[in-house]
Amino acid sequence: MLRATYNWCLADRIDTYYQRYICGDYCDLRTRVVITPLSCLIGGATGNPWSNKGQKKSSVNIQITELPNLKKARPWYDEIDSTVLQQNLRRLDNAYNNFFNQGRGFPKFKNRSTFRSFTYATGVKIKKNKIYLPKLGWLKFYNSRPIPDGFKIKSVTVRKKSKGYYVSVRIEDKSVPTFPLKDIEEVKTVTGLDMGLGKLIYCSDSSAIDNPKFATNPKTKRLQRIRQRRVSRKKRRSNNRQKAQKQLSGFQHRIATRRESYQWQTAKKIVQKSDAIAIENLQISNMIKRCKPKYDENTGRFLKNGQSAKRALNRLITDASWYSLTQKIEYMAAKSGKIVLKVNPRHTSQECSVCHHIDPDNREGEKFLCTNCGHVDDANFQAGINIKNKAINHYVLNIIQKVRRDLPKPKQLSLFETPTSELTENKRRKHYARKSKRDVPGNLKELTIQLSLFNQENNHPDRDSL
Repeated sequence: MLRATYNWCLADRIDTYYQRYICGDYCDLRTRVVITPLSCLIGGATGNPWSNKGQKKSSVNIQITELPNLKKARPWYDEIDSTVLQQNLRRLDNAYNNFFNQGRGFPKFKNRSTFRSFTYATGVKIKKNKIYLPKLGWLKFYNSRPIPDGFKIKSVTVRKKSKGYYVSVRIEDKSVPTFPLKDIEEVKTVTGLDMGLGKLIYCSDSSAIDNPKFATNPKTKRLQRIRQRRVSRKKRRSNNRQKAQKQLSGFQHRIATRRESYQWQTAKKIVQKSDAIAIENLQISNMIKRCKPKYDENTGRFLKNGQSAKRALNRLITDASWYSLTQKIEYMAAKSGKIVLKVNPRHTSQECSVCHHIDPDNREGEKFLCTNCGHVDDANFQAGINIKNKAINHYVLNIIQKVRRDLPKPKQLSLFETPTSELTENKRRKHYARKSKRDVPGNLKELTIQLSLFNQENNHPDRDSL
């Protein structure tokens, strides 16, 4: 029912735009133009576009005002809470705002697979392992995180996933202060992060975090291919096809859950490294776009554009989920009172961190060799260092420089001077480690006897065999 309301209101908005801006003028009492007969709700033929204060209503408010008439015409809509119906229309309004303000795609009509959630604004109660949802009653649920004292429930969203229904509760307590953030002047240490595919993250301190490749490892790819084949071979709109699709959805849900859990653990490790984290401001959606097609002017046929080779790269980037990992790092940093600094990714893997020489020939695969000064390093760690340096220069940070304290030079002994225990301590440790049984293969104790200077031939146990 919510999906039908969403689609009807979306169609009403499209019809209003068509009749208002394409077919001609619309009814406006202030301009007194010729009235054009409109059949849509927002245009004003059935709905009232003016509020009691004489101000013009927005499109979403006009549609919300007509919800009581919807319940009169269709009494079965009384089974849905009024706030759920209102939040459903505000969801459509948010989709329109994202299209006009943020440049996202135009709102689409929903089907069963793309409309799987609804939101309550008021009337929700929680007691231990039970939750009260208006018009649905008390339901049992797994209370993973109890609500602290003093917090007020603002909204509750119920989502249907392949493994059941999930509920997320948004709470608020205005008396609790927000997380404190460090000023840029207080930042003393910075860690640069370079997103990768062989390793998930390469840090500027020469440490790396492994990439498990949850969806692109050979075993998972084989299992997913088998389950997708089972779905494709079933008859459409049959019960067997639904069962096979449910198994495939559960398999993909487990992959997403494992990836999300690993990303939270990774974000926690990274935030603990330093006061600020420097990352690249990547446009990931542009990185995984399809290559532009190439045509042959003479024959009119398509030429090779490298898309078949780029397809595997796109799958690895999608499996690594860099954008989701970046969001989790920002969340953990804000919770810990730390800062995330974003820098321009231009030439981060082509610049030498020693002489700052930029050349595409510096990098060859995973190897980095500066053509100017000869500096050799791993290309990904080199990019992490450059990201850190860019953040320091761009945000003018006062970073603590680590000074290497060299060991004192060993004392030069004279001809008849005997070494003390302090001078020979390291040598004795190396000697004992070299003489330990762990380094001797097979524990050949008999063959490691120290021979004396004047008794080598007579005292050797295996003289005849040698």
